[in-house]
Amino acid sequence: MPKASKTWTDVRTELLNDPDFKHTWEATEPFAEISREIIRVRLEKGLTQRQLAEKIGTSASQISRLESFNYSRMKVDTLVRIAEALGMRLAVSFQEAS
Repeated sequence: MPKASKTWTDVRTELLNDPDFKHTWEATEPFAEISREIIRVRLEKGLTQRQLAEKIGTSASQISRLESFNYSRMKVDTLVRIAEALGMRLAVSFQEAS
């Protein structure tokens, strides 16, 4: 009988047992969260990367970079422009470390 394949959750749980991987994961998670949020809202608004780029005066490749989970050079003013272009406002919060 073939072995059942692992889910992403199973693989991630195993990987997070490695302290080096866990450190890297936690360090990059805020950027991945921002990327996911840009993608989510852009799609909700029915915009392509090119359309969003035009709204904020940048290139589609820049939007693509911002939507990349490992891109860490985001600027607050760019995020504010994206939020405004999407009819939203940028909100930042600090949470207790776990």
